[in-house]
Amino acid sequence: MGKLLTIGAPLAALAAVAIWFGSQEPAPPAQITRVPGDGPLPAVSADGQHAFATFAGGCFWCVEADFEKVPGVIEAISGYTGGDVANPSYHQVAGGGTGHIESVLVRYDPAVITYDGLLQAFWRMIDPTDPAGQFADRGHQYSTAIFYHDEEQRQAAQQSRAQLDAGGRFEREIVTPILPAEVFYAAEDYHQDYAERNPLRYGFYRRNSGRDHFLADAWGDTPPLDYATYTADGGKGFSKPTRAMLEQKLTPMQYHVTQEEGTEPPFDNAYWDNKRDGIYVDIVSGEPLFSSTDKYDSGTGWPSFSRPLDGSSIVERTDYKLILPRTEVRSRSADSHLGHVFDDGPKPTGLRYCINSAALRFVPRENLEQEGYGRFSALFDAAGAATSE
Repeated sequence: MGKLLTIGAPLAALAAVAIWFGSQEPAPPAQITRVPGDGPLPAVSADGQHAFATFAGGCFWCVEADFEKVPGVIEAISGYTGGDVANPSYHQVAGGGTGHIESVLVRYDPAVITYDGLLQAFWRMIDPTDPAGQFADRGHQYSTAIFYHDEEQRQAAQQSRAQLDAGGRFEREIVTPILPAEVFYAAEDYHQDYAERNPLRYGFYRRNSGRDHFLADAWGDTPPLDYATYTADGGKGFSKPTRAMLEQKLTPMQYHVTQEEGTEPPFDNAYWDNKRDGIYVDIVSGEPLFSSTDKYDSGTGWPSFSRPLDGSSIVERTDYKLILPRTEVRSRSADSHLGHVFDDGPKPTGLRYCINSAALRFVPRENLEQEGYGRFSALFDAAGAATSE
């Protein structure tokens, strides 16, 4: 891409090729998605069938290509936003004089993917700790940002960023700003679907930009996102009921633990010594959280696990209720308080997820299929095979 690169000698060749890639004769800016100067797009289309989100993550070729792989994304449009020049060209934006940021406007089906799902995908595309650009591309025009289209998106983005920061995945502070959406100008036609139309040039640029290497280091220890978790109903109805429904559904202890961040007594709870094969789901939503294959006796009197079933199904945040900070564990879909995680567990993870029985419901192995959790049966087939060897 025709970028202003502040890089060392090892990337000089990349800079030369990138400038060549962006030096094609520019076509007039695309018209179909641009808002004509009177304000940004709404969060949801007038007919309610589509929704809009805007993200900046450095090179818009890369961000566009990554979002187009997300289920429920109808189209991703490369463009410019956040500046003070109307109808900017690529060369104007790349020069850094317009105030715009290379951005991607996402049109998506909210019945297939939620805005939170898009946020989770976005964090896995970028370096959110870099305030001065992204990877080989330097300057404000290549910085990251989330542009919210309504108050609901703003709150969701702030919560998602706070959870990412509290999770401690990055050593440096998360600096990606959350800003109100402005007029979006679609980039020139030759920038649209660049990865698909120019796979060799795009592949060369992406491999040498440093993006994929960084993302592999940052996220390589986590499973891919389960986008089924981020549908309107959480894939299988994994959503939080109303308060009134919870008060009827839950026992006083279950409500105290999950909704009021309480703690049940040790050695006097349902599952601390349960040794049956099966999985443990959120008592509130039914979202699958832990497996008996990862359960062990920690001697604490609470159910303890070395890992969750799927890292994307839980949220970790810092808890300052005691003198020393602890890492709280919550369910993602229903936001139930589950317990805490400590670094004194067994190998290979070295972690101890200390979970309240009152936050869980146990589904025995023999009931997995009939209760809709049949995909987890293979866990116990594999464990049985390993034991017999």
